[in-house]
Amino acid sequence: MDNVYAPLSEACAKTLSDKTYDKRKLASQEVEKMVAEFNNAKNTKQIQKILKVLERDFVTSRDPNKKKGGLIALAGASIGLGKDTELFINELVNPILNCLSDADTKVRYAATESLYNVVKVARSSIIPLFPDIFSALSRLVTDPDQNVKNGSELLDRLLKDIVTESSQTFALDSFIPLLRERIYAKNSFARQFIISWISILNAVPEINMVVFLPEILDGLFQMLEDNMVEIHRMCGTLLAQFLRSIRNDPDSADMPAMTNILIGHAQTSNELIQFTAITWISEFVQLSGPRMMKFASGIFTAILPCLAYEGDSRKQIKEFAQLVNKDMLELVSSKEDKMSNLKNLDLDSVMEVLRQYLGHSSVHTKVAVLKWIHHLFTEIHEEMSIHSVSLFPVLLGVLSDSSDDVVLQGLVVLAEIINSNAANEEFKQTQYRKFLVSLLNLFSEEKSFLENKGSLIIRQLCVLLNAELIYRTFAEIICEETTNIKFASTMVRTLNTILLTASELFDLRNSLKDIRNKKSATLFECLYKCWAHCPVSTLSICLLAQCYQHVSALVVIFGNLEVTVEFLTEIDKLVQLIESPIFASLRLTLISQEKKSSDAYYLAQALFGILMLLPQTDAFLLLKNRLQCVPMYWGHHHEVDATLSVENQSSIDFKVLLEHFQKVQKFHHQQRMIQRKKSIVLWE
Repeated sequence: MDNVYAPLSEACAKTLSDKTYDKRKLASQEVEKMVAEFNNAKNTKQIQKILKVLERDFVTSRDPNKKKGGLIALAGASIGLGKDTELFINELVNPILNCLSDADTKVRYAATESLYNVVKVARSSIIPLFPDIFSALSRLVTDPDQNVKNGSELLDRLLKDIVTESSQTFALDSFIPLLRERIYAKNSFARQFIISWISILNAVPEINMVVFLPEILDGLFQMLEDNMVEIHRMCGTLLAQFLRSIRNDPDSADMPAMTNILIGHAQTSNELIQFTAITWISEFVQLSGPRMMKFASGIFTAILPCLAYEGDSRKQIKEFAQLVNKDMLELVSSKEDKMSNLKNLDLDSVMEVLRQYLGHSSVHTKVAVLKWIHHLFTEIHEEMSIHSVSLFPVLLGVLSDSSDDVVLQGLVVLAEIINSNAANEEFKQTQYRKFLVSLLNLFSEEKSFLENKGSLIIRQLCVLLNAELIYRTFAEIICEETTNIKFASTMVRTLNTILLTASELFDLRNSLKDIRNKKSATLFECLYKCWAHCPVSTLSICLLAQCYQHVSALVVIFGNLEVTVEFLTEIDKLVQLIESPIFASLRLTLISQEKKSSDAYYLAQALFGILMLLPQTDAFLLLKNRLQCVPMYWGHHHEVDATLSVENQSSIDFKVLLEHFQKVQKFHHQQRMIQRKKSIVLWE
């Protein structure tokens, strides 16, 4: 009968199938010797027959002992071939690879040991088979058996040495897909294996792994979420090396291809991943500049929420987010590259993101968003003009924010929109009116909004916009109010208090003090018609404008008005104001010794009239004490020349204004009567 194992002897084949390792080892040595002799004799056919027998009858057998014998014999054959192993590399390696996934732990270990010995002999000859070996090895490092795992680590180190030595012939293009496929492994040992391989390749001078970074960057960031601290250390070190390489040679990196990956990871809840991603984004913005503008909306989505972070744990994340925000702002305003930068900017997507984050809970985030919108309006007004209409209602909503910082920054943006759209004076007034009508609607809808934010908003608007135009426009709008006249009165009271007390309106107050000037006179008339909704406010503005004769006439009319608690409270506040620095000139008028000074006469008369209206409260005593300091010459009416007063030297028809005041107050009285009747009906 023919020997089916030929050219192996039956005795050798039997020993190779033995259950003991030592006997299988002896048989493998016999195979090694036989292969060496055939190789020396250049008998390739016999070598191929031996390798075929080992694969067919041993390595692929169902008998574990035969498998182990075949595996150790293949290693022996490789040793026998020596440097000529490369001629039979496929026949040697492929059968071993199949056994690396065997169900039997001992077979897997034997296969690992066998492959190690073959690779040790073959060295660079295994490079063509490296992808298959790497795939098998990536599974072995996660093997539950510690012996197999230990064996795989030895094989791994050997392979790394060989690849490093053969870097010039190593096919990196075919290796990267393997990395990309396995880099998403969840097993910590598999991750450690992948990181170590990338680190080794990155350390080889002839290999530029930065070029392939877009393929593997996402997987590396995902590894940072591993529970093992060692994985964090290894991955963090590797990413730091990559970033250093990019910093040294920015042209070698495809930063745009990686930016979206970074943006995604910058939004994670994992602090390490988020910090690393934002650090990279910061570097990319500084290195790549204009090319990053196309990712502006994504970058904003990533960094704006980070501005809200408080506490030490995310302090560094916030700092880097602030740095990115600052660098992006500078890119938009850069004089050198402004046009190219803006060419890359997708303004619609940027505005969509900014509008979204205006509703964020953080003050810091909302302020940053508002500063961005303002910056865009100042830098690219024409491009931003199409967004004005859609932004207006959103920005009006911002004014009711609980934070003063947000409100103030919102006003800055609104003012910029209004001013930048004002091509001519007529258009400007239209813009003011449109905005102030909307603002008054907000005030009327929510009383607490007016009480809490009204003064802040109006004062800031007077700084950012034209204070006179603001007050004129407010007055014109309120004058048209015929239904909600109680709100009109409240609004006038608010505007009057701001006018008389806010430092921001110093110039406007000075303008009203000189009604002999035509422009000041028209302003006074405009405000007076509106201020008529509130008697004490009317009195205040007349005192400010030095219309003391008219004040005397108003005080007389006050005696016929309905005296309410609100009215008395307002008179009380007015007395306090008279004692303030703003009315210093008024108090000095009381002691004017100018011959025939009608102003002193009528002012004293008016103040005594106010004193008579007051109940004997602290305000009464305050005003009484003040008037006791006034010389008595004011009462000598025959010496007074009314034509010399400020009031009479102006072009204002005070008779018409007085009639308007009485008409408005009569309307208020009628409305109160109607309201009371309604209340009685409802009560019944």
